[in-house]
Amino acid sequence: QVQLEESGGGLVLAGDSLRLSCVASGRTFGNYVLGWFRQAPGKEREFVATMRWSGISTYYADSVKGRFTISKDNAKNMVYLQMNSLKPEDTAVYYCAAKSGSSSYTVGDYNYWGQGTQVTVSS
Repeated sequence: QVQLEESGGGLVLAGDSLRLSCVASGRTFGNYVLGWFRQAPGKEREFVATMRWSGISTYYADSVKGRFTISKDNAKNMVYLQMNSLKPEDTAVYYCAAKSGSSSYTVGDYNYWGQGTQVTVSS
């Protein structure tokens, strides 16, 4: 059973940076894709960034491209989301997610989810 647990959220000012962490456990993740998604109040959950556990290619939503960076530490089973130049519209609950097989930007394709961590960006 795959388990994901996020941490690192908080309240920051616009322009600040924040790094989210996600620890993955329960299996080996060689063929898995890890992703970050977010859900703002009253909105649907949306894709933020993704990368393959065994690769280096990364993919981002247009809204965060150039500001956010997804990375991983295979030895620690950790996935990170470095968020720079934060904006009030980045306010959301951020989720770590995992799936096997090919990369995807679609929420419904991911089988495993963390409980989420709140990020609030104040202007």
